[in-house]
Amino acid sequence: MPHLSVPGAELAYETAGRISDPALLLIPAGIATLRMWDQQVDALAERHFVARYDPRGFGGTRHDESVPFANHADALALLDHLGIERATLVGASRGGRIALDLALATPDRVTGIVTIGSGPSGFPDTPLTDEEQRRFDEIDAVDPASDPRRLVRLETALWAAGPLREEGDLDPEFVRHAHELHAPNVAHAADDGTMLPLEPPAYGRLRDIHSPALVMVGEYDISSALVEYEYLLEELPDATGHRFPDSAHLPSVERAAEFECVLLEWLGERGL
Repeated sequence: MPHLSVPGAELAYETAGRISDPALLLIPAGIATLRMWDQQVDALAERHFVARYDPRGFGGTRHDESVPFANHADALALLDHLGIERATLVGASRGGRIALDLALATPDRVTGIVTIGSGPSGFPDTPLTDEEQRRFDEIDAVDPASDPRRLVRLETALWAAGPLREEGDLDPEFVRHAHELHAPNVAHAADDGTMLPLEPPAYGRLRDIHSPALVMVGEYDISSALVEYEYLLEELPDATGHRFPDSAHLPSVERAAEFECVLLEWLGERGL
């Protein structure tokens, strides 16, 4: 896998397709790596140049914890390195936040935005259900330095299944794959570092984003993700929404065929 050297890090990335085609930049969720897009890359690469990478603290990317960084600046550095003038950004969860930040920081480099279970940086905390709070308290009680595997298992169980479903009631192949996607992040569970946020944050500024947006969420996602979904639809000037039934935080993995169909249809309609 190639790596891009940026100040304080080596970003792991992959590409597929023809550089002359419209570009897509895929940014993974915090419970996965760039492998979460494996099921869609071939179909997307038929008509797009597809780039995907692991942000700092995830997957195959290596970073020096003493060097401050901005996630959206890393994404921009990858676009520059690959010679991509403009791209449609596809981000899941924290990947969607990075995409929104990049769209505000460098609007001339973004042709479209797709978010999955995401919200803008700076979004205020929303009340959790009692079950969600219990599960997050359980996760917070784990020391990432002493038991990173347990931390990663608990995170995957909550986010991939959602607070209202049990893993035992889901497709066992999906459950296995969800844990497999997050497993490489065990090596980064205790990573620290100084992340430089977008200033001002994206919250309250979304009306400045004029690129078309596709906003998606799973019906069984965490309640805060559902609130953020509605906010994005309301605030982004040109937004289309899609809710996935029978899915939580990883609809692109759990409902891969439906996700691929929705994404390709939207890209085609928008000429992206």
